[in-house]
Amino acid sequence: MELNKVTPRIYVAATRQDDGKTTCCLGLYAALERKFPRIGYIKPVGQRFVEVAGKKVDEDSVLVSDTYDVNLPIEAMSPIAVDRMFTRNYLKQGNLPQMQETIVSAFNRVAWEHDFVIIEGTGHAGVGSVIDLSNAQVARLLGSKALIVTTGGVGRPVDEVSLNLALFEKQGVEVIGVVLNKVLPSKIEALRPWAERAFAKMKLPILGVIPDLGELRRPILGQLAKELGGEFLSGEAFKRRRVRSIAIGAMTAARIKDQLGAGSLLITPGDREDLLLAVLEHQPNRTSDSKMAGILLTDGLRPQAGLIRMMNDKGVPSVAVAADSYSVTAKIERMTVKTDPGDEEKIRVIQKTVADHLDVSGILKKIGAEKAPAHRTA
Repeated sequence: MELNKVTPRIYVAATRQDDGKTTCCLGLYAALERKFPRIGYIKPVGQRFVEVAGKKVDEDSVLVSDTYDVNLPIEAMSPIAVDRMFTRNYLKQGNLPQMQETIVSAFNRVAWEHDFVIIEGTGHAGVGSVIDLSNAQVARLLGSKALIVTTGGVGRPVDEVSLNLALFEKQGVEVIGVVLNKVLPSKIEALRPWAERAFAKMKLPILGVIPDLGELRRPILGQLAKELGGEFLSGEAFKRRRVRSIAIGAMTAARIKDQLGAGSLLITPGDREDLLLAVLEHQPNRTSDSKMAGILLTDGLRPQAGLIRMMNDKGVPSVAVAADSYSVTAKIERMTVKTDPGDEEKIRVIQKTVADHLDVSGILKKIGAEKAPAHRTA
């Protein structure tokens, strides 16, 4: 199948998993909409997927589809989903031409009647090599230049970008520049000139320095419940409350009120009914902005049905989990907080932050797409 070579595109890659590709893509989409009325998005190879209408679809494609009016079938946005047995089946049978045709066909569908296409990669440049679909190979297949997202700093980011750059260059893919993500706001001014000097040796401009925002790392209660395999006992309607602090139920009931401010999460064994009653006593009404985020009831223990009804009446979400309080707390500390579809508060923060700190004009200039389509301009 012949590839669409007309629609402008950019391949957003990264030096490692969770460096912020999706955050950049989500913000870049909104920024590009100011210039290109119709934006397409595709994640050709996905590793984290969900079931949509019986099909395996990358979760980042679902996020973009739910956030923006992409006007695209979801399967075109996520043509290849790598499940647990995918690699073994490929090594046994080998169907590269078919997979390449699937990706090109999906890209052509995404590019059709769109003015610009964002292509999101998976992990670092070499991810997917075992199935002959590394980020570098897919970028070449789709005739796209690449933008590399890395973390803040100078030494490690330069080292990691250098490794990724070598792989892209081996495939004949031009890397137009780098984006430094998750940089401490207080360090940006001092860091930038040194980073620019270091990357200049590689002939790579810095096309964005995005600050590290604590708000983006704060999960909502529903994400914690999913991560921990928990079950809502009360208040599931409030699962989008954001967790801003954690209190461990190791104190007396008399002291608990001092630990529970707005957005706080109490982690306690499910049989500490004295604590739960004290929590309910000090909670404001259901609609108050000062409500706590919720309660994680650990050790597989559940309070009495009457107490669960009281939590429901007070608008206090509670989630029962099997693990102990220490294990639950440790897992929360380690978890990677992805952007959840429908998390409007977080998405607005991402859109504004990326628009303020990403050099969109510089990106468009590097790929020769400074001008919007003539038929779409006013």
